[in-house]
This record gives sequence, structure tokens and C-alpha cells, in this order.
Amino acid sequence: MKNIVRVIIPDSHGAHIAIEARDALVRDIKRLAPDEIVWLGDHLDCGGTFNSHQRNYTKEMTESYADDVDAANEFVDLVSKAAPKASQDYLEGNHEAHVERWAARNMHSKKDADMLLERIGPAKVLDLKRRGIKYFRCSEMYQGLSIPGTIRKGKVFFTHGISFSRNAAQVHLDRFGASVVFGHCHRSMGVIERTVTSSGHGAWCPGTLAKLQPLYRHTAPTTWTWGFGVEFVAPSGNFVHVNVPIFAGGKSMLAEMTRRVA
Repeated sequence: MKNIVRVIIPDSHGAHIAIEARDALVRDIKRLAPDEIVWLGDHLDCGGTFNSHQRNYTKEMTESYADDVDAANEFVDLVSKAAPKASQDYLEGNHEAHVERWAARNMHSKKDADMLLERIGPAKVLDLKRRGIKYFRCSEMYQGLSIPGTIRKGKVFFTHGISFSRNAAQVHLDRFGASVVFGHCHRSMGVIERTVTSSGHGAWCPGTLAKLQPLYRHTAPTTWTWGFGVEFVAPSGNFVHVNVPIFAGGKSMLAEMTRRVA
């Protein structure tokens, strides 16, 4: 048993990743030297061919799975190089699942659909098996849990997300009844509650690392925020969760914060 540092990486959306936010995260990972990394999913946008949403602009027709794969592979390479000793878990998000849903709609045989996923599915194109990164599909259950695509590490659950609403943190806390970290919302949020049977648990979304104003939201300015999560875990399993914000220009406050704490 030892103290553990865990970094949680929220949605980055492949070719739609914000480079300044990505680079700020990588610099912070080098400072933190984490023992564990959890990817919350949607690190491939899976637009273009696999996008299930109607395209409204010709610029959206330039999106490709190939570009997503290249950007996501570069991101995983940077993180793995910054934290070579960290174990890594990758939760499939609803965007990675676009590939499986496309296969289910267009293939007429499960065997053929499985063959396609084995060749061009997210886990394959990101070479996660060779990298030693565990991949958890959002359509499967793990660790005996009743919620698919969800894992538990010590006293914390991790899932891509079951709500996108403004009060998504409260929804996750109510549904899980335990501490949980989720992505999907692209907004930094958190809530902590004490109950009769618990001294306290919380739900947190670290934000996003994707561009903050995509084309399809041109008439609805987003409230999205850049950031990532850090957890300092004691041998007892007790932990402190921190949402680390990344500001415009790729400015993270983590270096200043940790120098003062040290």
C-alpha cells in the first residue's frame, strides 16, 4: 500500500483537440509523475463516415476518421511518454461507440461486424493492446458492476457519463450513491454530499480538452471549460479529488499551486 497520484483525462475528440490545452496537460503530467491514468472516453470523435448526426455545413464534410486516429495516437503517445510508469485505463465514450453502432446498422452479420471492429475499431487503431492500456467498452459490464462501461478504482467509480445536463454532477451522485468521476459534459463541475450512512462522497467532471466552440454550436455559445482531474489517494483508499482548470492560451495553475504546497 502506498500513496497514489491518479490523473483523469476528459474528452478530447480526436482532430478537434485544443492543442494548447493538450500541451498544458502533458506538462502537468510530467510534474505529477502519476501512478495511474484514466481516460474518460471520446478521445476519438469518429466523425465523417461514422457520424450519426446530420451534417449541415460543407466544412463538416472534411472530417475524417483517419485524422481523428492520427490526432488521438499523437495524444496517447505524448501522455505515455510523459508518464512512462503509469498504468492506464481507457473507457469507451459515446463517440468511440459510433463505430460499433455504424457496424450494427450496416452489417448484416454479427461475425462480420466483429471482424470490422477488430480491424478498424478504436482499440485497434489506437493500438491499445500493444501499449498495455486496458479498454473498457460502454456496451459491456466489468468488475461485477451493474452499469456498463464503468469501472471502480478503490473508493471511486469512473464512467464516461450518464447525463449531459447542467446538473449532471448531481445526477451522477444520486444514481451512483458513491464517489464518481465522469466526462461527456465538457464542463468542469463537482458536488459533494454527506449522508446518514456516509461521511461524504462526490461527483466530478474535469471539463474537456476539445475546442470550446465547434461549428455545430455556432448559434449556441458553449459553457465548456478546459481542464483535467487529479486524485491524491492515501493507502487507506481515502482520496482528494481536484479539478485542475486550464485557461486561455494553455495556462494551468498546477505548477504555482504545487510549488506553494511543497
